[in-house]
Amino acid sequence: MAKGHRSQIKRARNAVKDTRPSAKLSYARMSVQKACYVLDVIRGKDVQTALGILTYNPRYASSVIKKLLESAIANAENNNGMNVENLYVAECYANKAPTMKRIKPRAQGRAYRIEKRTSHISIVLDER
Repeated sequence: MAKGHRSQIKRARNAVKDTRPSAKLSYARMSVQKACYVLDVIRGKDVQTALGILTYNPRYASSVIKKLLESAIANAENNNGMNVENLYVAECYANKAPTMKRIKPRAQGRAYRIEKRTSHISIVLDER
């Protein structure tokens, strides 16, 4: 059981805010596994190197993640006043989102289920 009034507990929980610049894409039309292949490559790299990797990566997820990374860089520059040369990808991860269920007709009147998976992708930057 938590100690204190509900408003005190909420105030204490909300006081611990992460001030690092970030960007989040919800309901991206790709599976978590496919997004993680690309995210694992750029994790820990500085933003210029990460943008170069994403530009020439042939996977579909790289174009989506590149756009998200550019958004996080713009957030750092405009909202936090950070220098772009010092930024690096501190955290990047993909979480599971709702799956769209579809049906594919098959032989002899059967129906197979097709699962169109979606994901929530997050990128957090930090200064060196």
